[in-house]
Amino acid sequence: MKVAIYARYSADNQRDASIADELRVCREFAARQGWTIINEFTDHALSGATLLRAGFQALMRDALNQRFDVVLAEALDRFSRDQEDTAGLFKRLTFAGVNIVTLAEGDITHLHVGLKGTMNALFLKDLADKTRRGLRGRVEVGKSGGGLCYGYRVTHATREGVPATGDREIVPNEAAVVRRIFRDYAAGVSPKALARQLNAERCLGPGRAPWNPSTIHGNPARGTGILNNELYVGRLVWNRLRYVKDPDTGKRVSRPNPPSDWVITAVPQLRIIDDEQWEQVRARQAAMRRVTSKGDPQHFNRARRPKYLFSGLTKCAECGGGYVMYWRDRLACFSARSRGTCTNRLTISRQEVEERVLVAPRDNLMRRDLFEEFYREYVRELNRLRMEHRASLTNGRAELASVVREIRKLIQAIKDGVSALSIKDELLSLEARKAELQSRLDAPEMPELLHPRMADVYREKVGGLCRAWRARRAARAPWRPFARWSRPSCLNRMATA
Repeated sequence: MKVAIYARYSADNQRDASIADELRVCREFAARQGWTIINEFTDHALSGATLLRAGFQALMRDALNQRFDVVLAEALDRFSRDQEDTAGLFKRLTFAGVNIVTLAEGDITHLHVGLKGTMNALFLKDLADKTRRGLRGRVEVGKSGGGLCYGYRVTHATREGVPATGDREIVPNEAAVVRRIFRDYAAGVSPKALARQLNAERCLGPGRAPWNPSTIHGNPARGTGILNNELYVGRLVWNRLRYVKDPDTGKRVSRPNPPSDWVITAVPQLRIIDDEQWEQVRARQAAMRRVTSKGDPQHFNRARRPKYLFSGLTKCAECGGGYVMYWRDRLACFSARSRGTCTNRLTISRQEVEERVLVAPRDNLMRRDLFEEFYREYVRELNRLRMEHRASLTNGRAELASVVREIRKLIQAIKDGVSALSIKDELLSLEARKAELQSRLDAPEMPELLHPRMADVYREKVGGLCRAWRARRAARAPWRPFARWSRPSCLNRMATA
């Protein structure tokens, strides 16, 4: 029997050697069973709360292509700790005819999925609650609740021979930069100008990265950004935000907590900015909000530039930074205009970029040599799918015949006097497997290997792509009363991803 092994460890309480330990015990188990190991999949330092893991995704691709018969792991929680993900994994592998076996639970059934999935999900919730309780205790005594902001560093001290964790101290040169940002902003300098000045002086920002305007101004409501960090005035604010995981993307999304849930602790030893300068910055931020809102709190959100057809796809060929909307419909290098770290000052009309990119598929993809390449790849892929489908049908027919023979043997045993209760479960399992194999064999056949309208299909696909792009462009582009000329040479210094 062909088997694949899966191993994973989390970054919180395990080490890289855990992977080797899991693989070793799984190999020994497979050897005792007489199984042949086809492949081994691993994920290092990744949580079981998400399926966005390279090793797990590769395992699922091979399993659905029926490259092996069994997936072996140390425990069910190695695959996932989420109830929905565990049930989906079991459902998909069962449909593909792949069994799940773990060293801790044995053969995985619906009962394991229900009970163990619930237990694993509760484990994650309890772990999160205990971690949050521990962090709150540290914050209430003035220690770090996680993360390290600009202007501070971790101290490595000991108390009574025991390492003391969570203490921070001020970094003098970074503190001077923070005071300069507050002073200049209060004097009327914009965050964009501040970022350009700091980058021109080779002064690295948080994480030793170049400064961005957003790094400075942040979001006052969420307390992000240099200008909104209350730690600079000696107040440690914790639990301002909470993070929830999007069930569709698996990514964490931040949401603000009500002020009543915040934990605020005075840490005067970490003060960098005096109260007067802090209030001056708050006053200017309030004045700027009044100017941008124009009396309507929703005006600023509506004034945000809409996303266009190639938003986020245009890059500067000199520095690799994004080409973003700089003024009306003019695109410019973000690093040159906002950071001051690039020399490419050329701009180009958004309409010209879209027109050139949209014309390229129509003019270039219709070339005969490209069509022939498409034809070869199309035929090769169809042939591969057809052969895999035929191999799956052959294996399915052989297994169906074997299952039918086993069912007949059990029926004969009942006729010979064996108690039906002792073999009831095995008979029901075989009947379910027979129905599953029969439904797979009764599925409709795949299309012919060679499509009779290959050239027409290709032209339809390319034409449909062009039409879809143009329709999306027309739906998103706002009306412009005046057209502006742009320099074609700018395309030499800009790339479209």
